[in-house]
Amino acid sequence: MTKSAAKRIIILSDGTGETAAQMAKAAMVQFGNQNVYFTRYKNVRHEAQIEAICDDAAINLDLLVYTIVSPQLRAFLLNRAREKTIPCVDLLGPILVGLASYFGYEPKSIAGLLHDVNDSYFERIAAMEYTIAHDDGKNLTGLEKADVVILGISRTSKTPLSMYLSHQGWRVANIPLIQGFEVPKEIHGIDQRRVIGLTIDVQELSTIRRARLERLGQNQGGEYADPEKVNQEIEYANEIFRRNRRWPIFNVTGKALEETASEIIKLMASRRLTPPHTLEHLGQLDVKPKQE
Repeated sequence: MTKSAAKRIIILSDGTGETAAQMAKAAMVQFGNQNVYFTRYKNVRHEAQIEAICDDAAINLDLLVYTIVSPQLRAFLLNRAREKTIPCVDLLGPILVGLASYFGYEPKSIAGLLHDVNDSYFERIAAMEYTIAHDDGKNLTGLEKADVVILGISRTSKTPLSMYLSHQGWRVANIPLIQGFEVPKEIHGIDQRRVIGLTIDVQELSTIRRARLERLGQNQGGEYADPEKVNQEIEYANEIFRRNRRWPIFNVTGKALEETASEIIKLMASRRLTPPHTLEHLGQLDVKPKQE
């Protein structure tokens, strides 16, 4: 049996074309072992580009599969395809029209927005990976890449706060302050504007530590939750903070995690140290970065 000639499917997009390519390949699964191959044209945003692609597709009447947000460019492509009898499938146009009808207003029609969303998503994933790797002082390498470095004694919410910020795209390192040990020298080698300290009321911290010991089924009579010992640790941390007055101190006593996180983000925004991919969150926090 003679093998049929390969057919070509042209993927055309004003962005990366990844969405169109995945959808086309997913659909091809329903058509068995067809002899097809794909050609992808990315960042198609001008009529001249469409003209050239249609001329190419017209030679063998290749199938055009496209995702274009601009209604003008979609109309131009459809007209050229009809003139040249090129088969085509518009993957994005119908859903944009349907959504516009449903919501009662027209879409933004800005090319490449999905790519920007994906970039933001991957930045957040990278931030979470960084934060996990730099939790509780277990990794001091790459500290200069942190958006925020949090210092505090045990059970001052360093890890939960770090994880909360990382889910919003902040790379956070948190380092415990342990009585009798010096602050790691690596901290003094980074941008001091990014270093913050956490403090807390003695009684609240003692209560938190007793609750932790209870959950772990351990003896609550030791030094870990003893108010006097807790006070010594807090004073030790406060003395470090007094020697490093450039580090802002946040008192977490009685505060929800979100409240402290919001205060930190506002501070960093005022210092123009907000990671670019997190700027969309500033509106939710009623924060505006300073203008140059």
